[in-house]
Amino acid sequence: MDNAYSYENSKGRTYFLHSRLAKNSKTKLYFFAREVKDGAEASLPEGYEVRETGTGLPVLKKAS
Repeated sequence: MDNAYSYENSKGRTYFLHSRLAKNSKTKLYFFAREVKDGAEASLPEGYEVRETGTGLPVLKKAS
């Protein structure tokens, strides 16, 4: 999927945004992976931004 949203962290590693439905099938879960797989997202969800954990892993946070 060429249009997957990508993020390069402070260590120079590229991650791609993915989503899937939670087991209750109502909540959409977002996560970053090193490779593009099924469920890749083309853009960030509205109202969210990317931040890094202490280890450099990107996570979504509500925009302030």
